[in-house]
Amino acid sequence: MGLQKVILYYGFAPVIDPDTLKLWQQTLCESLNLKGRILISPHGINGTLGGDMQDLKKYVKATRQYPGFKKIDFKWSNGTGNDFPRLKVTVKRELVSFGHPGEIQVDINGVVNGGVHLKPKEVHKLVEERGDDVVFFDGRNAFEAKIGKFKNAVIPDTVTSHDFVKEIESGKYDHLKSKPIVTYCTGGIRCEILSAVMKNRGFEEVYQIEGGIVRYGDKYKDAGLWEGSLYTFDNRMTIDFSKESKVIGECEKCQAPTKDFYNCAESVCNELILLCSACGEAGENLRCTHSSVRSNRKELIG
Repeated sequence: MGLQKVILYYGFAPVIDPDTLKLWQQTLCESLNLKGRILISPHGINGTLGGDMQDLKKYVKATRQYPGFKKIDFKWSNGTGNDFPRLKVTVKRELVSFGHPGEIQVDINGVVNGGVHLKPKEVHKLVEERGDDVVFFDGRNAFEAKIGKFKNAVIPDTVTSHDFVKEIESGKYDHLKSKPIVTYCTGGIRCEILSAVMKNRGFEEVYQIEGGIVRYGDKYKDAGLWEGSLYTFDNRMTIDFSKESKVIGECEKCQAPTKDFYNCAESVCNELILLCSACGEAGENLRCTHSSVRSNRKELIG
């Protein structure tokens, strides 16, 4: 077995025949022994795949040959060889399930009217120039922010991506409409949609971190504006950018510091429970008592 890696990526471009693209991607991945999840829609492609590094390089080269996918930013991280149980390629109406597929328009250059892309160093420059006026806005499900987030970030009350439009239209963030907003998410894809949704609803100055938290963490590790661990939608569950990573999560049972999520022991439940190792070893703690923190681990998100 060669060196094992995981790639996270997305590309927004018009896809005329999603079913044909699905068949090609399925065949390509199977020929390279890759596992993971790929989502295809008329707006583009979104994937997370694990496997041998050389096989992943062949996949990247082939996928970039598709019209509109040449400039896809493939983000690499270390894998274990067991990060995904199988390969699943799916066609859906949206790459990210915001529930408003007709609102988003894409062309060969990506999402139309999305936020301004900022490289990690440009994020720091914006903060240096605008100070406390800059607002970091989390584009993930709220439970992900329990273990890692940007300092002083706004964490919307979201269980799934479907909740964002309702949250933004609720009026609770209207006081931020004239401020510089920096949206962020794991790999950047959710912010492509979120930033457009916000601009369409009157937010005047909206940015997104190019490459998401993953690209920011690759550059600054834990010496920048990020604090904590990053939740991942695969069997790794979490990753840290350095040995200096802070533990900001709190055990739901005893409030001890932790970054470890446990699956609810009920087979029909997808909920995750944030527990310290001691509480996690107690079987009675592995059954959830609420439904406010749900894991959409079957939903591909970047």
